[in-house]
Amino acid sequence: MRLGAVVVFLSTLFAIGSACLQDGDSREIRIAAAANFKQPAAELVRIFQEETGRNVTLTTGSTGSLYAQIENGAPFAVFLSADSERAEKLESAMPAASGTRFTYAVGKLVLWSPKKGMVDDLGTVLNGEFNKLAIANPKLAPYGKAAEEVLRKMEIWDKVKGRIVRGENVGQTFQFVSTGNADIGFVSLSQVKGKGGSFWLVPQELYTPIEQQAVFLSEDEGAIEFRDFLRSERAKEVIRSYGYDTR
Repeated sequence: MRLGAVVVFLSTLFAIGSACLQDGDSREIRIAAAANFKQPAAELVRIFQEETGRNVTLTTGSTGSLYAQIENGAPFAVFLSADSERAEKLESAMPAASGTRFTYAVGKLVLWSPKKGMVDDLGTVLNGEFNKLAIANPKLAPYGKAAEEVLRKMEIWDKVKGRIVRGENVGQTFQFVSTGNADIGFVSLSQVKGKGGSFWLVPQELYTPIEQQAVFLSEDEGAIEFRDFLRSERAKEVIRSYGYDTR
């Protein structure tokens, strides 16, 4: 009898422990965020965790790559895209995402160099005074698509395309320029704030507005809490502090 009682007691403890672990796991939220939004996303996650006590796993990458991962079953609860196109596709394809899509940030494109004076406020360096120009892959990254659009509207695409190096995402593009593997590069304003050097804030009329949209892929309580937080004025203040517009 004593042995039986011990077995029952240990089984009960195991069941309670398992339930606690499951409850802890259910509080984790997996968020996929576009590479250009890495820094503000990290700050937003930190604030959200402090306020709610929830665990958040943040993954960043090109919008195209993250979208492909989600399509192939990656268990993200939140997708912070760098465009509206892929967020809209997921909203249409996934029942849980229906009605959850909204614009959380409007991005700004800049031409940047870590060297002071290399880029003026008209971007005249693009006329030929450089060796390599970095842009994100236009097929995967909205900021790369915007960069190509700018170069075509300026009618210099054919002139410079032989000197272009492509990053998988805008984060890698920034690295190409910051490490000297490219002289200049098209990146997001948020990436160069406080980094020094010189940049040209590209006029909005040269590219389609970069509406960065969020879509929520889970109906879990944690995802809903993060959605409400992302819409809050406190979150918008953080986003604007990194050089984005909000709506």
